[in-house]
Amino acid sequence: MIKRAIQKKVEESLKTFPVVGILGPRQVGKTTLAKEILKNINSSLYLDLELPSDYNKLSEPELFLSEQKNKLIILDEIQQKPELFSVIRALVDQDRKNGRFLILGSSSPNLLRQSAESLAGRIFFHNLSAILLTELEADKKVVDRLWIRGGFPDSFLAKKELISIDWRESFIRTYLERDIPNFGIKIPSLQLRRFWMMLAHSHGSLWNASKIAVALGVSPPTAKYYLDILEETFIVRQLLPFYPNIKKRIVKSPKVYIRDSGLLHTLFSISSKEELLSHPAAGHSWEGFVIEQIINIISKKYGPYFYRTSAGAEVDLVVVKGDKAVLCIEIKLSLSPLPSQGFFNAMNDLNCKNGIIIYPGDDVYSVKRNIKAVPIIELSNYLPY
Repeated sequence: MIKRAIQKKVEESLKTFPVVGILGPRQVGKTTLAKEILKNINSSLYLDLELPSDYNKLSEPELFLSEQKNKLIILDEIQQKPELFSVIRALVDQDRKNGRFLILGSSSPNLLRQSAESLAGRIFFHNLSAILLTELEADKKVVDRLWIRGGFPDSFLAKKELISIDWRESFIRTYLERDIPNFGIKIPSLQLRRFWMMLAHSHGSLWNASKIAVALGVSPPTAKYYLDILEETFIVRQLLPFYPNIKKRIVKSPKVYIRDSGLLHTLFSISSKEELLSHPAAGHSWEGFVIEQIINIISKKYGPYFYRTSAGAEVDLVVVKGDKAVLCIEIKLSLSPLPSQGFFNAMNDLNCKNGIIIYPGDDVYSVKRNIKAVPIIELSNYLPY
């Protein structure tokens, strides 16, 4: 059992809000986390809405849930029965005590919108990421394992590499053939898989809707629709550019990343570190892996962006508070990392006082007066909270 970092935050939210939501991709550990939380709850009821027996208990949801009002009710895979949101709202308004409902969802294009409309002011959401380095006793072997296999628990914890690979291939197939149709999205699985493969080849690059649309034989708006679907189901991350108030020609397209490095490597048929390091995508894979760690570690009061100008100034990740860049981060797959001139130029553009270079080495050392090289296992010690 890996202790998830957000468990304490979810438990605190249950003391403050009537409804708490945990969102994340399928198989990321939402149910396991909820059951861990239940160990500290005196009276609770768990319903998995993918089970017909549990689903049928809610044929008269108002009556059934009213009878359980003294329990914490956990509703797993709530997107299977979205009409419950309005019922939950009414029950909460009748008896507004905290910790009444814990809802779990794999997301859908409608999930957040429906809950926002029905439960505004009554719910607090947490996003459960794949396993993070900060949740593990990390050393170089653990870093490599998490990078190669990704952070889905069944993939990361598999006893053999082949089992991990098989699990990820099955996840991709199930996601395309079952999960997407269950979300009410009518796109042929083969078409979406081709799109997913194109995104893998664009991992860490600027989004180019026209180029992908031509290759896929669809319109640019359709390509963007596919991208949004993968983002809303936690498969893809769009990293937005930072627009400071300076007179520079700034790149305005987002960068796209496959959020889980293990899924990226499966799409490339990469099964070992040796294969990965010899692959052209190795640097971008490492960049996406580190960025995903950082975004899930920093406080929500900070925003993650990238910065790039037509003149060549560039930062892989800018941590922003308000409209101010507080930390510039360069990511290098090298044991002797050196920042580019574009990184220095970007720090000057942004008036950013501190920078770090994340690399797969062992030592922390100064590159310049205000720039340090930091091993990934030391990452959390150098991020703002």
